[in-house]
Amino acid sequence: MANRKMDVVIVGGGMITAVQILPSIYQLQRMGIVGNISIVALNGAPLKALAENAMLNRAFPGQSFKPFPDHTKGDLSNNYPELFKEVIKNMQPGNLVFVAMPDQLHYPVIKEALKNDQHVCSVKPLVLKYKEAKEIENEALSKGLFVGIEYHKRFDDRGLIARRRYQNGEFGEFRIGQAHLVEPWYYRHSNFQNWCTVKNSDAFSYVACHYIDLVAYITGLLPVEVSVYGLLEKYPNGNDGFLWTDGRIIWNNGACLNVVNGFGYPDEAPGGNTQGLVLHTAGKDSGGIISHSDQFRGVKHSVLTKGNEPDDKYYYETNPDYFQMVYKGKEGYEPVGYGYRSIEANCLAAARVSEASGLEGRKKTIIKIDKEGVIATPANSFYNELVMEAGRLSITGGGKPVIIEYGKEPRVRFKLDSEYKKYI
Repeated sequence: MANRKMDVVIVGGGMITAVQILPSIYQLQRMGIVGNISIVALNGAPLKALAENAMLNRAFPGQSFKPFPDHTKGDLSNNYPELFKEVIKNMQPGNLVFVAMPDQLHYPVIKEALKNDQHVCSVKPLVLKYKEAKEIENEALSKGLFVGIEYHKRFDDRGLIARRRYQNGEFGEFRIGQAHLVEPWYYRHSNFQNWCTVKNSDAFSYVACHYIDLVAYITGLLPVEVSVYGLLEKYPNGNDGFLWTDGRIIWNNGACLNVVNGFGYPDEAPGGNTQGLVLHTAGKDSGGIISHSDQFRGVKHSVLTKGNEPDDKYYYETNPDYFQMVYKGKEGYEPVGYGYRSIEANCLAAARVSEASGLEGRKKTIIKIDKEGVIATPANSFYNELVMEAGRLSITGGGKPVIIEYGKEPRVRFKLDSEYKKYI
């Protein structure tokens, strides 16, 4: 357990804060790891919803957060896009900023946190450009500040078991595979329609990074070529978005992964989404397979009443492994699952760095966490930002293949005609 409680400021009051981040931080507060909790949002409306959330109040009686802006004073609709800077500036150094903003807004929030000597945990992806990730890595290390990326599939036991077996040579070598993750239709009616637009992001950037990072995590391979086809559709508010995407990632051993993503899983369907991974592998004279059906994990519940939330149903095929609230004695509920374990690991890593002796001690601890390779950091998962940059270049370029070049100064570029192999 940490020697001192770490104050946490969550920047962003949307869906992921409600369903995963805030309950995890509340649990860490209950355990004495986290001290004060503040949440900054663009306006007061989502903060009011979080404060009145029935599940959170039932699970964590007596616990609360400090809202910015203060919704309790009736300030719900006025926007404060720069308020996060003021809140972070007023923090004591060496605490934690949790970034839960739209993808394209991660960079300025992370920079503000580092400027004010705060550790950082960000929802995935860290940023959308490699140079920004490298800048963050260098600045954080120079100040002895931890930066982690919350790729929670790294803490799913399925992935960890596959990683152990793959790295022990039991599967042979990854050759070809498929992954898919399609989020519910109601995402189109949420705040996604205001930010996940053609200009800023797409279904590949927002969702595919989960499985691309997981394949790299399991196999140790690096992505070297990306091509993404996007279907352009309109959100309910009229904004254009790439709401369905098909991506192809070539790895540095020649293997190929196809990833299908979108915002279109039926709201009436029993799961929270549809997702899974199949990797075919090869040895000297035999084949192997890694097959994870991640959307159905063996639980079927039919209930008598239905709530008013978009994901409430009469019949559930519940995922018990990602994130659930359960009663385990004492007061309230507590979170279980790899979604919680991921946030706990990131917060404990930040505390671990804080408790190291002096700047050099903090730097050594950060480098050790980087080398352990379990928690995603800018130093050990920078390939994700290269994939994001390549994917955006490809999807806005009509699906043209984009090459990722590593070396001293990694970069992305369109594939040249001369680089296509001639098989006939």
